[in-house]
Amino acid sequence: MVIAFCGHSSYVQSKEHKKRILSILEKEIQEKPCDLLLGEYGAFDHFAYECARAFKAQNQNARLIFVTPYHPSIQRADRIAFLRERFDEIVYPELENVPLRFAISHRNRWIINKADIVIAYISHTYGGAYTMYKHAKSKEKIIYNIADTQ
Repeated sequence: MVIAFCGHSSYVQSKEHKKRILSILEKEIQEKPCDLLLGEYGAFDHFAYECARAFKAQNQNARLIFVTPYHPSIQRADRIAFLRERFDEIVYPELENVPLRFAISHRNRWIINKADIVIAYISHTYGGAYTMYKHAKSKEKIIYNIADTQ
């Protein structure tokens, strides 16, 4: 199973959201092996990483995977070393022919295409996270938007 995360870079975290995400992960994954696809470029990405790390601490079948939009050869060595410490794997979708300014949006589409389930925080209808969310909807992915009140 593959779980992806998407949310606004301006996200402000809350304990309630963390509880909801952990509950979703428990419900959907249970004891099955899973890959948690993560970014590293905004407040929601950092929050999603913390939730995924907490989930993995209780579920050894979970793998934390950073999907980088930039070829490792153009990233600083200390950045790559930092990412290797945090994640079980670093994946680079083949985006060599994509201009750098579009790398994140192409990476986001790649993530959605791989995902079975998307956990999102989408509270407004603009920006890269919203575009990623719309792509997930168009691909009829299972989506949990924790910005929605229940």
